[in-house]
Amino acid sequence: MAHHEVLLLKPVANLGGEGDQVRVRAGYARNYLIPQKAAVPLTLSNRKRVESLKKQRATREANELAGAQELAKKIAKVSLAFVVKTGEGGKMFGAITAADLHQKFVEAGVELDKKKIHLHTPVKTLGKHEVAIKLHPEVSVDISFDVVSENPIEEAPAAEEAPAPKTYSKSKKKAAAE
Repeated sequence: MAHHEVLLLKPVANLGGEGDQVRVRAGYARNYLIPQKAAVPLTLSNRKRVESLKKQRATREANELAGAQELAKKIAKVSLAFVVKTGEGGKMFGAITAADLHQKFVEAGVELDKKKIHLHTPVKTLGKHEVAIKLHPEVSVDISFDVVSENPIEEAPAAEEAPAPKTYSKSKKKAAAE
C-alpha cells in the first residue's frame, strides 16, 4: 500500500495537530487532507514551515486551555435541578438526557457543546446525580444535579392478598374411574 508523508496545517482528529509530520495512506492524503487544506505534501520547502506551525499550535492550545479553565469556573457556579412528572411510587415519566442538561446550561447562560457532556445513561430515578463534563483533555468538571418530583410521591397501593389458585389433582376421567 502506498503511503505519503504530509505536513498537517490544521488539527485533524485522531491524526495530529498543526506542524506534525504524519504518514498516511496516499488516497486519504490525495482525496481528503490536501483538498481540505488540512495538509500539504512534505517537501524540503514545506519542512521550513514546521517551526512557524508549531508556534501557532502552541498559542492555540494555550488559548484553548485558558478558555476551558474559564468555562469550568462558570460551570462550577451553576446549580441544576429538574422537576419531573412522576407516577405511583415516584416512578418518572421519561428520562433526563444530555440534551436536557445542555438546555439547562444554555438557560443559565453557559455556552457549551453538547458533545462535551458525558452522561453514560439517561437518568430515570429521582435524587441527586453526577455528570462529567470534559472541556479539554486536561480540564474536566463533575457537576451534580437534582431530579425532584413536581407532585407528591404516592405510594403504590399494596397488593391485596389474592385467593389461592385452584389446583386440580386428577382429570375428571381418572377421578370417575377410581
